[in-house]
Amino acid sequence: MAPTSTGPIRGARGRVTLQIIADMLGVSTATVSLALRNAPVVAEATRLRVQQAAKELGYTVNRGAASLRTARSDMLAVALSDLALPESAVILGAVEDVAREAGRSILLGTTAEDLERQERVLTMLREFRPDGILISPAGGTTAAALSHLVAAGIPVVQVAREVDGLAFDYVGSDDTLAACLAVEHLLELGHRRIAMIGGADGVSSHRARRRAFCEALQRAGLPIDCDWLIDGYGSRETGIEGVMRLLDLGNPPTAIVCVDDLTAFGAMIGLTRRNRRAGRDISIVGCGDAPEAVASEPQLSTVRAHHDAIGRRAAEVLMRRIETPDAPPERHVIPPTFVARGSAASLERVAA
Repeated sequence: MAPTSTGPIRGARGRVTLQIIADMLGVSTATVSLALRNAPVVAEATRLRVQQAAKELGYTVNRGAASLRTARSDMLAVALSDLALPESAVILGAVEDVAREAGRSILLGTTAEDLERQERVLTMLREFRPDGILISPAGGTTAAALSHLVAAGIPVVQVAREVDGLAFDYVGSDDTLAACLAVEHLLELGHRRIAMIGGADGVSSHRARRRAFCEALQRAGLPIDCDWLIDGYGSRETGIEGVMRLLDLGNPPTAIVCVDDLTAFGAMIGLTRRNRRAGRDISIVGCGDAPEAVASEPQLSTVRAHHDAIGRRAAEVLMRRIETPDAPPERHVIPPTFVARGSAASLERVAA
């Protein structure tokens, strides 16, 4: 006697199909498909029955088959330079929220500021045929390095960083204003010996912040001391090493602007190792307003870049680009705001 099955009949390789769910519930496959997509044309009771059955049977969407039918994958690819950067996590979370609201999935790749790795990541992401790509380019990326995305006709939005010479949409913070706000705050506190830690020429946001920092000092009639400009990608290590170098100078600065919050956290660690404290012995200002800024001791004075808003806007722009690929490029620059906390104090206090 042939064995009998007590469970649902499955398709090839054990896959639960729309037809299996439809037969089980006595409805059409079209109804099942619409219910799983929360289409309003399906009655609420039917939608809940279908979704509960799909959950119990372990149904998963066949993205490959769906993309062949519609020429869409309903996936957005995201290539970020470094997930260790606090802003990357915030941006990614916001992009995921917008994608989920639109019924789309996310493919993620990280480049670790490595151009060869970025090339591999982008090639891998393209193999999944995403409807569009959000990219925060690795440091040193050129227009030629992303030309294959242009040739493939994939909708692309640059987020937080941009590469000159590309007709891609862009969403990011006003990095020039961010540096100006940081310097102006320290000037108001009476500081005149102001240094900057962090800044890589290959990163557009870093270039803008470094240039604006120097211009703000010039407007205030202050000299720019090259020994007080410490290069480096944003990292705790850059902050630690940078503040050590500055403290070892014969006439160290009384205040420091850091290219981002991660660098500022490192600078505060470096001060602690030298038995000094931000806001007491030297003023520290960051850029970004990472969640850790309010958990540090003292809390970090910083420029809030509104990365959540940047991530949401970037995802929205990408979905518009997917729908209207021939529209003119969009550029969205979101103004930052300064947040004063305990790591920056008046000159009188740090000089006492």
